[in-house]
Amino acid sequence: MKFNFISKRFGFYSFGIFTSLVAIIALLVLPLNLWIDMTGWVQIEYSFSKQIDIKAIVEPIALEIKKELLFNNQEAINNIATYKITWENKFVVEAWFNKLSKLEWQTLEDIKTSFKEKLSKKLWQINWNNVVLTKYVNIGESFGDYIKKTAYVTIIITILAISLYIAWAFRGSIEGFSSFPFAMVTMVSLAHDVLAALGFYLITSFFFPEFKVDTFFITAMLTVLGYSVSDTIVIMDRIRSNLKQKMTKKIEFGTLINNSINETLARSLFTSFAVFLTLLAMFFFGPVTIKWFILAMIYGTVFWTYSSIAIAAPMLYDFSGKK
Repeated sequence: MKFNFISKRFGFYSFGIFTSLVAIIALLVLPLNLWIDMTGWVQIEYSFSKQIDIKAIVEPIALEIKKELLFNNQEAINNIATYKITWENKFVVEAWFNKLSKLEWQTLEDIKTSFKEKLSKKLWQINWNNVVLTKYVNIGESFGDYIKKTAYVTIIITILAISLYIAWAFRGSIEGFSSFPFAMVTMVSLAHDVLAALGFYLITSFFFPEFKVDTFFITAMLTVLGYSVSDTIVIMDRIRSNLKQKMTKKIEFGTLINNSINETLARSLFTSFAVFLTLLAMFFFGPVTIKWFILAMIYGTVFWTYSSIAIAAPMLYDFSGKK
């Protein structure tokens, strides 16, 4: 039994508009819960040969040092995170710092160095000869500012570039049928997917602060674009193929689009479901360091599946003048 997507399209559009508005409100109202690679931060990695209770021993030491490091009678360190690296005999201590003016940049660097030295000294003082400092990463605040400023531009340029490529790829494929409606619906679909995934992730991040916005999150948004256009173009290509086959017959365009969606529906749903199950398994059983990326991808999977089926293809019917 075929579902009539064309007759229900305004209901689908309404839900898409609703999710987009929720996302826009979240972007305007909710603060960005930034991770340390978006602010001034350090990451210190240690290896060990004996079992260590990270939360009971390492974290209290780091928090003690946090209270000791002051700038203008205030704690210089904003927050501390400690965790063990999955499947490895290593643990990580991460600290991000309160904003200082550019004139105080050297002071911030001194504080970072002092934190590393104090932490390592205290770990070695309690007779942990098996603990070895293996990596020290120091990222300045300017790096995070640069990433934040360019992330939006990168996503917008990517959406425009993909849409222009769709217009070029579909050019002249159907006599008397412009390729720009294909590009326009692709642009709307991609914008909806990124916006909705971003907005709902920010809402989750607001209620569950452990989910941060970081460079992995931006990577997830770009990955969502790739999966979304892949799913959308399968349906668009089936519409184009059916248009070529029906050129010798009279058929209502809405019926042709509806048939094309139903012909690719199983493929789209099964593919997205397989991706969703994989992401779900990685979210619950994978390393904690990629949980934020996985959650963003889960939201993206839900929204790109919906938009490619229920928004992009039906919108082609309206954008092409229902010809």
